[in-house]
Amino acid sequence: MRILAPLPAMLCLLAMAPPMALRAQFQAPTDEELKMTADPKAPGAAAVYLNVEEIADDKMHFQSFYARIKVLQEKGKELATVEVPYFHNGSEITDIKARTIHADGTVIPLVGKPEDLLISKSGGEEIDRKVFNLPSVEVGSILEYRFERCYDDHQYSSPFWEIQRPYFVHKAHYAFTPFKGFLEGSENATSRYLIDERGNTANTLIWRSVLPKGATMKSDSIGRFSLDVTDIPSLPDEEWMPPVENFRYKVQFYYKSAVGSADYWVSESKRWSKEVNHFAEPSAPIRAAVNGLLAPGDCDLDKARKLYLAVQALDNTDFSRKKDAAELKQLKLKAAKRAEDTWAQKSGSSEDIALLYLAMARAAGLTANAMKVVDRQKGIFDSGYLSFDQLDDTLVILKIGGKEIELDPGEKMCPFQTVHWRHSGASGFIERGNGKNAQTTPGQPYTSNKTTRFGDLTLDQQGGVQGSLRFVITGQEALYWRQLALGNDEEEVKKQFDRQLEKNIPEGVEAHVDHFLGMDDPSVNLVVMIKAQGTLGTVTSKRLLLPGFFFETRGRLPFVAQEKRQEFVDMHYGEIVTDQITYHLPAGMTVEGAPAEAKISWPQQAVLLTKTVPAPGQIVVARSLARAFTFAKPEEYQEMRGFYQKIATTDQQQLVLAASAATKGL
Repeated sequence: MRILAPLPAMLCLLAMAPPMALRAQFQAPTDEELKMTADPKAPGAAAVYLNVEEIADDKMHFQSFYARIKVLQEKGKELATVEVPYFHNGSEITDIKARTIHADGTVIPLVGKPEDLLISKSGGEEIDRKVFNLPSVEVGSILEYRFERCYDDHQYSSPFWEIQRPYFVHKAHYAFTPFKGFLEGSENATSRYLIDERGNTANTLIWRSVLPKGATMKSDSIGRFSLDVTDIPSLPDEEWMPPVENFRYKVQFYYKSAVGSADYWVSESKRWSKEVNHFAEPSAPIRAAVNGLLAPGDCDLDKARKLYLAVQALDNTDFSRKKDAAELKQLKLKAAKRAEDTWAQKSGSSEDIALLYLAMARAAGLTANAMKVVDRQKGIFDSGYLSFDQLDDTLVILKIGGKEIELDPGEKMCPFQTVHWRHSGASGFIERGNGKNAQTTPGQPYTSNKTTRFGDLTLDQQGGVQGSLRFVITGQEALYWRQLALGNDEEEVKKQFDRQLEKNIPEGVEAHVDHFLGMDDPSVNLVVMIKAQGTLGTVTSKRLLLPGFFFETRGRLPFVAQEKRQEFVDMHYGEIVTDQITYHLPAGMTVEGAPAEAKISWPQQAVLLTKTVPAPGQIVVARSLARAFTFAKPEEYQEMRGFYQKIATTDQQQLVLAASAATKGL
């Protein structure tokens, strides 16, 4: 894992500020630190932070970061690569110093210049990163480095303190001096002021914090903040966790032109709604386009579906490539400022296409509202964090026949009346005239997400197997593969599907995708045709022992090994996975033993069903796991774990073939 220092948000500063250097100094390691081979406070840790120090001074446009790390295992050596992001225009990373100290006390300093790499570029905004690697790192080494981040005269930033990190922290110190206008004392009086991203004067310093028990942030008489913490546990590393930002220990400062949470969200939702209505106005060109797509007898649902298919067919630049200014000029196109611009150039971002659909739906006379939601893959909505930017994506909510229908037109390849799982069970704001704008989208119905895996396999007496597999996929899994295919050629998608197959099929068997059906049409099932061959099971003098459940031989069930749970479980969406494998038996062999018929349930949450159906010359083995739940609380974990442990035991059963009586007599 690379260390990636957080990139602070920046706003404008209408002032000039002199530079300042507050450097944490390198320090001589103690004998105990040099000899350390394990840490009793962090048993089994690959590395630990001995010290962390982060100083921020918005008054002086300056931040510094310092760390000392002890490498205890091979994996901990990954911390030798450090990445520091920064805005290319208006800020720079300076005074990078680093060294490696071996267990015998030998010091190897960093030499050479760090690499300067591009992260992203959009319009006039470019984000780069400085990358450096500490030299000659060994297990037992101490890594020590520092750097400074400085801003120009027209910017300031708000610190984000990552109190909790992927590795245990022994000791950390944080300090923040706000912009002068937010400090007490006549010596800090200033006529300079800050402007936020909306052009408003920032008049309030806000912070939100999640701190370990006993930790307290302090503020001195003039308004400078500090925090000292010790023995901070590493971030949880659990299967199917919600985004780590939901629960990590942290402190985030920011400046806003707001005094209260309620007032802020009312104001921001009104501003957003005004912008949406301006962009999505059903203008004359939009009405003309809609009239060309609809028929006079279309019902409201048919209108909604036809318009949805029309905007889904456009080039979504978030899934392809955004045209730069030169290309737009050459094609005589302009950057989209209104929905009609997106329709005219037949392309746009996910946001542009979602708002185009909103405009067309309104032009068709449908009741339609935009809804801005968080991306559940990134986090959950926090009304106490006064930033509209935490809301990521735009949905369109229709009201037809008295029912609300959630649509995700900006999500390429997403079927009509479906939303990506990242937008289900997601909170945000919807346009409404009654002032009640906060809303959460419904969760995913598990019956909408199905994968059925068929197999038709012929066995010989030595365990050789050949035949075909067929996957029929609907819902979120199909959406994943279709979106992957948008940015990759068919051969690459086949390779990635093969790699996923390899994790599930038995050792000794090779399976490769032959072709896909329905990859380009989200309105139909995605079908994957696969060829399989190899050696299956174990041969004895009298019997052929085969895995009872073909796809579960190497399949790793979640939660079986993990004894305790700290955080919520988030499995993204519910689903049904059904297997039906037909084995054609070798001549002269019959079924001596087969997996027992079973029903294992976690009431109201999930159920496993298994069944075998023997017939002359063949046997069909079926397995179906229906998982209705998406989330589970930590206190539900033991019951959930018990359910999966029972499944794991069931999946270990074998299919036993033996020579028939007639064959034995020969």
